[in-house]
Parts: sequence; C-alpha cells; structure tokens
Amino acid sequence: MATLAPAQPAFAPSVPQTMEELGIPQALVMDLMLRRLLLEGHSTLQILSSKLKLAVPIVDIVFRHMRQQQLVEVRGMLGNDYQFALSAAGRALASERFQISQYAGAAPVSLKDYHSATHAQVAHVHVDRKTLRDAYSDLVMTDRQLDQIGPAIIAQTSVFLYGPSGNGKTSLAERMLRVYTDVVYIPYAIEVDGQIISLYDPVVHHKVETEEDPDIDARWILCRRPCIVVGGELIPSMVELRLDEASGIYAAPLQMKANNGIFIIDDFGRQLMSPRDLLNRWIVPLDRRIDYLTLRYGVKFQIPFELLVVFSTNLDPRDLADEAFLRRIRNKIYVEPVDENVFDEIFRRVVEARSLPTEIDSAEFLRTVCLREGRGELRACYPVDICNILSSISRYEGRPIRMTKSELERAASLYFAKT
Repeated sequence: MATLAPAQPAFAPSVPQTMEELGIPQALVMDLMLRRLLLEGHSTLQILSSKLKLAVPIVDIVFRHMRQQQLVEVRGMLGNDYQFALSAAGRALASERFQISQYAGAAPVSLKDYHSATHAQVAHVHVDRKTLRDAYSDLVMTDRQLDQIGPAIIAQTSVFLYGPSGNGKTSLAERMLRVYTDVVYIPYAIEVDGQIISLYDPVVHHKVETEEDPDIDARWILCRRPCIVVGGELIPSMVELRLDEASGIYAAPLQMKANNGIFIIDDFGRQLMSPRDLLNRWIVPLDRRIDYLTLRYGVKFQIPFELLVVFSTNLDPRDLADEAFLRRIRNKIYVEPVDENVFDEIFRRVVEARSLPTEIDSAEFLRTVCLREGRGELRACYPVDICNILSSISRYEGRPIRMTKSELERAASLYFAKT
C-alpha cells in the first residue's frame, strides 16, 4: 500500500514568549536550567533555549532571576549572548534539585494545554468501502467485513473483535491506523502539580521529519497518529502513572501515549491483569472519554481519553465482561472462519509472493486437508502457516521447496494437533 503524504494537523502550538503564555511555574523552568547547567558545566541563553525547547525571552527572564539570586556567574559574552556557569550556591541548589528529579530535557507543557491540544486533534475519519479496500489491500477482505469495520472506525470509540483464532483479528486491528492521513502534535512532557510526566515515546510515536518552523512551540513533536498494541504482558501498572524512583520522573500510562490514536488489546482475556480489573478500570473512560490518574502523593487529575480502543479475543465476550460493560463497547465484530473463495485467494497470494511451485489443484487439496484436520473449518492463517512449514522442511533437507500433495500432508501433520 502506498504511503500518503500526511495532511496538515488541526492544531499548531504557537511559541510562548512570556511566562503567562508558557503556562508552567517559573520555579520549574529554573529547576530545568539549574539541572542543565549542572550537567553541562557552562552554557549560553541560546544553548539553553535549544536544549529546553524554550524561546530565548523565557530563558532570559529566568536567567536574570537566577543572576539576582547569585546562582549563576557570567564568564563573558559570545556575540550578544551571555556565557555563564553555576556559582557555588547555584551548584549546591542544582545538586539538591537533581536529587528530587533528574529531568533536564524539553520543558513540559501544562495539563490545560495538553487537554486543549488532545481535544483539538480528535480524529474525524471519513471512510467508505473503497477507502477501506485500499487500507486493507494486503489482506483478503469481503465486502461484509469492510462494511462492519467502516462504521466502527468512523465512530472512533471502541471495537470488540472476537471469533476463532487465526482469522486475522490482530491484522484487522493494526491496519485501522492506515485510514488516518493526518498528523498530530505530541508534547515531550506534561507538568502536573510541579511534577513532570514524560509522554513522548519514540517507540510508539513516529516523528514526521519536516523543516523546523520557528513559529511552532518546540516542546511539541509532529508525529503520525500512534498505535499501541499490548498482549498478555499487560499488567495494572501499565495503565497507571509510574514513578521512576531513581530519576524522579513519571512515565505516562499506555492509554495516555495512545491518545489521538489507537490502543489495541490483543488476546484480551489472557493478560496477567484480569479482564474484570481492566474493564472496571476503564468503564468510565470508555463512557465519558476522560480518565483519572494519581500522583504518588495522592493528587488526582483528569486527562483526555480520546482514542480508539480495540479489544481482540478468541474467547466468548460473555465470559469476559458483563452486559453493562459490553454495552459501552459500541461495535462488536465477529471475525468468522473464511469461506472457500477467500481461502483460495489467500493461498494464491502466499504462493505468488514467494514464487512457490504449485500443482493445479494445490489449493483445493490443502482446503480438504485443513477441513479434515482443523475441526471442519477454514482459517485465514492456514495457507501462510503451512507454507512456512514447507519452507522449513526444505531448508532442513537442503533442497528447493516442493508443494506436492504428499508434502502438504506432511506439513499439515506437523501443524495440526492430534485429537
């Protein structure tokens, strides 16, 4: 599928020039400058501006305050800029502040600004069957499946994908991200009650490379909409604030990192965290589009919950959640076993992509074997899985891959468990 150039973001943060526009306490900015100077030894207003992602006038305001308190010593001039370092009193204070928090990166944005930005960047998706056919071009999809997924994506609330394993629920969920053609601004960090919450995560937030715009607040990074996928490793701490005791910095929970994007909970019901605990934790966010987090010392605050949540499971939904919770998941899509035509098309694509030699009736024969061995139904994963086994057999025996009837039988005997 071709990658489209991203559309312009709906939100563009302007550069704050005053402390009031900045929206975070001046004392916090001074702490950042103290820690940065402690790490670097000496600096200039321009360098601190670049490191902390703050306009020079903001840095200058705090620098003058620090100079009045004799926390810095000017060593000279570099053009029109000051060169300075911490004084003895400044180093003592910086060391003290460093013990509390080691954060010395981009200045955080205010919680209020984060709320405004997240709401301004809520996805408004316009899709039809053709759009979805393009987005899912690498999968074999029926019109019926597309017509179920389309309204669910447009709703941008929550989706429950369920049905037997091996029919592509995870693949369907992950490709939902393809319908987004725009980009969003994500802050490096957020300030709450003087505490810093690290939000930007290069693992899940994919930065869009653009020319630097001097009119855009550098505390925000332009990214493609995020998609976070978690499976059986999900534990309660991942959906709560986590304080790193060593650094004194809070890490944002997964749902916060997924804001303005998609959060996929794969193999739902098989997590270390019980389904009931997760559902009880999210019953309010899914209903009201807000979530509540708590700092270590008890301060609770509200964050937006503007994301598409996708639950994917091969378990019976009624065994995982009660009626009250299932009612809050607006869209429930049963991903059923595939029919003969879809199975044959998947098989054709697999062998074509790998340039595998086949006999005329290979697809039909494989169908027969799978129906016999696989509980009387065809699943989307069978062609690729069995072709992978054939490839492994050929490498083991040091010969080209063969797709004869006897080889398909051999691969199927390795694949299907005996009952």
